Amino acid sequence: MRVALHTKVRADRVAEYEAAHREVPEELSDAIRAAGATSWAIRRWGSPLLERSRELGGRTDLFHVLECEDYARLLAELEKLPVNVTRQARVAELPDAVHGYSGQGAEAGPPVVRELPS
Repeated sequence: MRVALHTKVRADRVAEYEAAHREVPEELSDAIRAAGATSWAIRRWGSPLLERSRELGGRTDLFHVLECEDYARLLAELEKLPVNVTRQARVAELPDAVHGYSGQGAEAGPPVVRELPS
């Protein structure tokens, strides 16, 4: 299944957020794969050409797209995993809007409006 999420990073913490995501522990990446994810990309709205412009509100919107077998199971397996708990504590103050690991988190993605037919 494909899951899309929208979160926001605090405008004053963008550099920290990006640095933290360059340093994801291999153990956590392995656990995410073991929980059924085959891909997970996070993109931040904006481009280097727009970085100096304040007109777009600091480009703090984050868009996550992941492929996994079962998103609810993936969240349940990661929720109490020590490496993930440690990781979430590290990045907890960086977002303005977060996505949780609870059962409600599995239903938090936006609804699909249309997909390209196969």
